[in-house]
Amino acid sequence: MPADATTEAPALAAVTTKAPPPHRPRRRLRTIGSYTLLTAAAVVVVFPIYITIVNSLLPPQQLVQQPPPLFPSNPQWHDYNAAWTTGQMSKYVATSAIMTAIIVLGQLVTSILAAYAFAFLRFPFKRTLFVVCLVTLMIPFEVTFITNLDTVTSLHWFNTYAGLAVPFLATGFGIFLLRQAFLQIPRDLQEAAQLDGYGHLRFMTRVAVPLARPSLAALAVFSFLGAWNQYLWPLVATGGTTPLYTVQIGLKQLLGTEVSQIPVSLAGAVIAFVPLVILLLIFQKQLVRSLTAGAVK
Repeated sequence: MPADATTEAPALAAVTTKAPPPHRPRRRLRTIGSYTLLTAAAVVVVFPIYITIVNSLLPPQQLVQQPPPLFPSNPQWHDYNAAWTTGQMSKYVATSAIMTAIIVLGQLVTSILAAYAFAFLRFPFKRTLFVVCLVTLMIPFEVTFITNLDTVTSLHWFNTYAGLAVPFLATGFGIFLLRQAFLQIPRDLQEAAQLDGYGHLRFMTRVAVPLARPSLAALAVFSFLGAWNQYLWPLVATGGTTPLYTVQIGLKQLLGTEVSQIPVSLAGAVIAFVPLVILLLIFQKQLVRSLTAGAVK
C-alpha cells in the first residue's frame, strides 16, 4: 500500500466519525417542538386546577383583587375544615365512595363475563348480540332516564344505594374494551390450559384476566370517573333527600351568593378532586400499558 494512502485513511476515518448525520438536527428540532407543545398543553390543563387550589386558600378580600394573586401569602386552611364538617362533605364523599365502588365492581364483573363469552365461546347470534352491545354506546342516557326511574321506583329502590348504582352495573364500552384485550391472548394458551384440565372458569380467572390487567385498570378508572362525576341521576334517584347526596350535589349545596362562601365551595371542589388524583397515580402504569397495547409487537 502506498504511503500517502496510509496517511489519508486515518484522516478520512476521523472526518467520517466526527461529521454528524444530516438528519440528527431535524430530530432535535422535532423533539424540542414536541416537548414544547406537550408543556404548553400541560400548562393549559393544570392551570385551572392550580387556580382553584390557590383561590381556596385565599381570604375573601383577596378574591376580588385585580389582578388576582397567583400564590397564597397567608393560606386559610380553615375553609377546608368548614367544607368537610359544616358543609357535610364528609357525608357526601362517603356516599359517593359507596356508590362508585358498587358501580365499578359491577361493571368489572359484568364486562369480564360478557367479554370472555364474546371472545372465547361459541353460541348462536354471537355477532348480533355483540353489535347490540355496541349500539348501546350510541344511546344517550337521557333516552332511558324515565324508564330507569320507573323501574327503580317499582322495585322500591328509590332513595337507596341500589337505586343509585344498579342502572350502571353494565356497560357496552367495558364489554368492547375487554373483548379486544381477550382477543389478543394467543389461542395456544387456551389449548394448553385445556390439556392441563382447565375449564372456562379457571382459564378466565387464572390466565385471561391477569393478562388483561392493563385494560381492566383502564376500565376501572373510566368507570370511577363516570360514577364519581354523576349529578343528574343521583339528584333524581334520591328525591332531594340529604342523607344520600353525592359529592357533585354536595358541591352545589356549598355554593352561595356571598363572597365569603366562595373559598369554602372551592375547598369542597378540591376535596372532591383528590380521590381522582389518587386513583390516577395508583393506576398510572396500567393506564399507560393499556394505551400502548398493540403498538409494539
